[in-house]
Amino acid sequence: MAEYKIAETFVSLNGEGKLAGQLAVFIRFAGCNLSCSYCDTAWANQERFESRTMSDHEIYHYIKETGIKNVTLTGGEPMIQPEIGTLLSLLTKDVELKVEVETNGSVDLSEFLYLRNPPSFTMDYKLPGSCMESAMQVTNFSCLTSKDMVKFVVGSLKDLDRTNEMIIYYNLTQRCSVSISAVFGQIGFPMVVEYMKRHRMNGVNFQLQLHKFIWEPDTRGV
Repeated sequence: MAEYKIAETFVSLNGEGKLAGQLAVFIRFAGCNLSCSYCDTAWANQERFESRTMSDHEIYHYIKETGIKNVTLTGGEPMIQPEIGTLLSLLTKDVELKVEVETNGSVDLSEFLYLRNPPSFTMDYKLPGSCMESAMQVTNFSCLTSKDMVKFVVGSLKDLDRTNEMIIYYNLTQRCSVSISAVFGQIGFPMVVEYMKRHRMNGVNFQLQLHKFIWEPDTRGV
């Protein structure tokens, strides 16, 4: 039986991604292989954080008990969990569930394409302001389809320029959904919108982190 380190489980609104605004059951895994400058879940990545252990079947039964059909696996970084493929196989076999994985872009996704019903991936591309761009696996772009999304979290004009460059170079809007999200409190929302207008960024969604507007920005379990 596969076991996983879990930071928290809860039901809330999907704040970002293709199902933003819809209810989802969240499984937040503990631990991450990156250390982004703006990370808002750093508490779940610290070695001293006391995570709890859940098996793949315990996670599945918890999800079913909530009665919520949208499932978001997040972190931390879900894809570095040992035997994450076992959990994905179990969850995606249930045709009632819509499984989304939020991943940071540093883990090779190609090995998970064998699944009969692959989850949707909301994959970050870490920009210069994150200090983690060197860890990005650009080969992952070739793994993405119309059910997936690439998310760019911007905190500066330099980040916006890099975002526009990557979207054009990899023709991302023709491959998958693309969104821009602003580092909360670091860049003005109007600046992002004006940049999108100026560069005619057709097919790109500007997304706000809804939970940070509904609750206090540092609230957990939402």
